[in-house]
Amino acid sequence: MTKTVVLYCDEATVHDTGEYHPESPLRMKALLLAFEEHKLDLPMMRPEPATDADLLRVHSRAHIDTIRECCLGGVRYPDPDTAMGAHSWDAALLSAGAGITACKAIMAKEYDNAFVMMRPPGHHAEQDYAMGFCLFNNVAVAARWLLAEGGLERVAILDYDVHHGNGTQHAFYDDDAVLYVSLHEYPHFPGTGFPYERGKNDSNLNIQFPPGSGSEQWLTAMRDIAVPALEAFAPEMLLLSVGFDGHRLDPLGNQLLEAQDYGAMTRMIKHIADGRIVSFLEGGYHLTALGQCAVSHLEALRE
Repeated sequence: MTKTVVLYCDEATVHDTGEYHPESPLRMKALLLAFEEHKLDLPMMRPEPATDADLLRVHSRAHIDTIRECCLGGVRYPDPDTAMGAHSWDAALLSAGAGITACKAIMAKEYDNAFVMMRPPGHHAEQDYAMGFCLFNNVAVAARWLLAEGGLERVAILDYDVHHGNGTQHAFYDDDAVLYVSLHEYPHFPGTGFPYERGKNDSNLNIQFPPGSGSEQWLTAMRDIAVPALEAFAPEMLLLSVGFDGHRLDPLGNQLLEAQDYGAMTRMIKHIADGRIVSFLEGGYHLTALGQCAVSHLEALRE
């Protein structure tokens, strides 16, 4: 059986977005409950926080300072959807650092793959601003660390959140050391991610689905388009931005996926990078569906 570890700490629940915000601390509680109900007994590792040097490989100094001021100084951030409070700073640093912690553990052969179960999520965060519930771009921070400190030359990011990861695409659009592949709904927030956007040496691949798309469309696109692109690129590490908001019950998506589809998609890519995979929790806002989808994903990771 594959050795899988979950990156988690209680600080993930103290990032307070407000009573009615979909990106809620209840998401963590729903995941933990689902793991317990399905007897998914996986080791958990506490992440190390991202350093300034880690963040600066992706974000500007001005952005980092602004997020710190908004969290710790009580300044209101101009995007009302992207809430933050006094405890959000520590949570954001731990969420941004968790991928690096996971990469280190995999490279040391302590584990084969990892699931970063932290919040706030990351793939919408741009170099200079936070948006879409994301403060720092967690998956981009990990990819940059792998290239700068981990000694790797090729890293792939596969993003199958229902929303396009605009921040991740922009971070690597002119860098062909990183292949970015995104499967997402369009038209939908944030309104980015077009097939003609190819990046440097075709290192950017966007696959769009109209509202109402379901299992057959997603699994076919993963098998026939995404997987061959990943295999041809031959990354040394595969990072996943996994949003479970493509589930048919999710309030922020219009797709018709079932929980088992996330396990099926995970199995399709487990051979990439010799199985060295770090998965990052992005979206997923129906609490019951979130738990079911994550269990399906993790059961596939640990097989």
